Amino acid sequence: MGRAGTQASVREGTPRVTEPLAVTDASAMPAARVLSRTGTSDDGLSAREAERRLARLGPNAVRTHRARLGPVLWRQVRSPLLALLAVTAAASFFLGERTDALIIGVILAVSVGLSTVNEYRAERAVQALHEQLRHRVVVVRDGRPGPVDVVDLVPGDIVELRLGQVVPADVRLLSATALECDESVLTGEPVPSPKTPGPVPPGAALAELADCALMGTVVRAGAGRGVVVATGAHTEFGKIALGLGERVPETEFQVGLRRFSMLLVRVAAALTAMIFVVNVALHKPMLDALLFSLAIAVGISPQLLPAVVSTSLAAGSRRLAHRKVLVKRLVCIEDLGDMEVLFTDKTGTLTEGRITFTGSLGPEGGASGDPLLLGLVCTEATVEGGHVAGGNPLDTALWTSPASAGRREEAGRYRRLATLPFDHERRLVSVLAEQAGDRLIITKGAPEAVLARCARTPPGAGPVLDKEFAAGHRVIAVATRPAPDPDRLDAADERDLDLRGFLIFLDPPKDTARDALRRLAGLGVTVKVITGDNPAVAARVCAELGLPPGDALTGADLDGMDDERLAEAIETATVFARVTPEQKARVVRAQRRSGVDVAFLGDGVNDALALHAADVGVSVDSGTDVAKDAADVVLLEKDLRVLADGVTEGRRIFANTMKYVLMGTSSNFGNMFSAAGASAFLAFLPMLPSQILLNNLLYDSSQLAIPTDTVDEERLARPSRWDLGLIRRFMLFFGPISSIFDFATFGVMLAVFHAGPTLFHTGWFVESLATQTLVIFVIRTRRVPFTRSRPSGPLLAAALGAVAAGAVLPFTPLARLLGFQPLPADFFLVLAGLVIAYIALIETGKRWFFRHVPEVPRARQRRTGHRVHRRAARFSARSKVLHPRHPTPR
Repeated sequence: MGRAGTQASVREGTPRVTEPLAVTDASAMPAARVLSRTGTSDDGLSAREAERRLARLGPNAVRTHRARLGPVLWRQVRSPLLALLAVTAAASFFLGERTDALIIGVILAVSVGLSTVNEYRAERAVQALHEQLRHRVVVVRDGRPGPVDVVDLVPGDIVELRLGQVVPADVRLLSATALECDESVLTGEPVPSPKTPGPVPPGAALAELADCALMGTVVRAGAGRGVVVATGAHTEFGKIALGLGERVPETEFQVGLRRFSMLLVRVAAALTAMIFVVNVALHKPMLDALLFSLAIAVGISPQLLPAVVSTSLAAGSRRLAHRKVLVKRLVCIEDLGDMEVLFTDKTGTLTEGRITFTGSLGPEGGASGDPLLLGLVCTEATVEGGHVAGGNPLDTALWTSPASAGRREEAGRYRRLATLPFDHERRLVSVLAEQAGDRLIITKGAPEAVLARCARTPPGAGPVLDKEFAAGHRVIAVATRPAPDPDRLDAADERDLDLRGFLIFLDPPKDTARDALRRLAGLGVTVKVITGDNPAVAARVCAELGLPPGDALTGADLDGMDDERLAEAIETATVFARVTPEQKARVVRAQRRSGVDVAFLGDGVNDALALHAADVGVSVDSGTDVAKDAADVVLLEKDLRVLADGVTEGRRIFANTMKYVLMGTSSNFGNMFSAAGASAFLAFLPMLPSQILLNNLLYDSSQLAIPTDTVDEERLARPSRWDLGLIRRFMLFFGPISSIFDFATFGVMLAVFHAGPTLFHTGWFVESLATQTLVIFVIRTRRVPFTRSRPSGPLLAAALGAVAAGAVLPFTPLARLLGFQPLPADFFLVLAGLVIAYIALIETGKRWFFRHVPEVPRARQRRTGHRVHRRAARFSARSKVLHPRHPTPR
């Protein structure tokens, strides 16, 4: 069957072959046979046939992830401490203590259920965020090219591959122009692999498949066109990824949580063992002593800390999404808050990103139309009907300018025979063009790169460039030479050029950038510009926006510095211009070694290395696939104001998390200390195990409103990090203060009310819940509470509601079941006095404790290795590109 017959069968929806084809087999076949085996043609599949194949073969994804209740629930119940308590409660049930065992079981179930619901909602929030991320590729269907989401690719699709794109599937190339792919993710080879469409011998190794582009690799140079032969798990990358699985290293926020948890485990183990030994030594029932000790251990651990953190992060992610900031992982929000230095590109961030063509100059600076005409001919873009499609912003600005209207017809008389695409090393694009039988090589690009390849430089060219750069203009140089070989074009032909002139463009500073830079400065974030543009142009933009002046370093300057000199130079530099991708990453790494958290904002393939090297990688939704894949955060609008919103939100979430941590550890430690002391002189347990767990559940439930709380402005003005030393000191300082009032309650219950076990349990339950819950209003701020810092409405309602529930519980029908009895009215007068005195003493202690504001811990040296390892893991996994809608959680 010929091509027409093949296409007809595809259109009818009955192709001969629709199964994936192994790329190793496809590489040894001629292109025509691969098209036949995949049931397609150069005109691609029909939309209807593509839908049929997608329904049969599934999405182009290595693995999909949706929020699932089962795994979330398992994460809550796998705590060894909870499991031990549940087993002990079950044992007590069969030994006759059925009521207490059932109560403990119900309380544990409610606690686990509460955590599960909140974390599940957080996962749903992540899933919803990723629904907004898209990676698209140009696909030929029904004979017409158009963008298609990569997850909808099927074998037989004809795809276009461009610079900066992550190859979306295993592709057998049909054509290639100077195409090179970085295949290190699969082969480990650091050097990009050249690609040609000719078949390779059978049995070639993966690294030798020069006629194929493999899923997960990156287009580093050139362009190509090919047919998809395998998708998803059938690709070479998919087979490896499914075999290895994926485990992403922890972020610094998660490391802090884990170390904090280990601190509590050590404290709980020591006090629990002591309480158990004391109770056994006093000849209390062994089972009761064990249950009591385990309940105390559960009580000191802030069980709902994961729920509080998840709720905070999920709420923050929704707020950021409304402000056009998408985070790939919730914990990245806290990383945003840690930002201290931001490296950003210039175009579209500090400038409007709307580039306009302003003039065409000859080599000596006089007006000339030659560079304009030659620039129209020398383009990588597809020009149809006088309209440019798929070009870079400079080509688009040139073609759409009024000045080019009169030259487009003349430019159309040139026939482009070959194109040498732009890359970030050469910083040039060249075409081999023919007009009236004469063949000419036309080269345009960065003035420094073009002039370096000219046979001679006119004496007036330097002053012309200096003048235009000083005015803040972007300049493109244009040069030509006769074609020495009419049948080929490669980088070796870009020599002995004749300078024909300059194309002048303007990209004015963005009106909102000045305010954004001022906001970031107020947040303690230092902004530095890292760009491929001329240093004079970048410095001019910075000056117009009020960015503090500093030195300007070029790529040539960086090459002349060792790491030590670079670290010194970075401290005084504001602009890094004409830098390569490797130099961008080197600058970022050097800045991080100074002990600060570094963010990098970029959207091109040349930014990928720096995005991986930064603590926080930020890209934009309109950026290249490889940039979005390398980033932690994606901006739906390229505006520094939304990034400032992200920094503020990250710090707000961390501040609220620390409120829960500081309050919970100090009050729970005080309760354990009180329980240990009471056990030494009471003939009965100071509180029943079920009552301890109920107290903890009511208290923790009230704290779920903490994510809604307001945060004082001074807490947002600088980053905060985990400081276990501060947490430990806070716990040891404020915990005993809590115990003072517990012991006061013990004295009142025994001496004034002559309480027996049940009344004693009830009194301490109500007092303990009231003091540890209401103290949030003092702990939540370093200001004077209520007058200079007001809590949020939900937090106020939740705290008062929990205290009210604890006070009312002894008067309900559940009292006897829970081991409570009604309290005398006089007790509540004593309780009010104790609460007021407790809050006043805590406020006094808070002022003394924070009399010297501690320095924010700097980023540790070891974090560099940790972060780089995390970036390397993400770079090798690439799950977000392989399935952007529902990626494996990182």
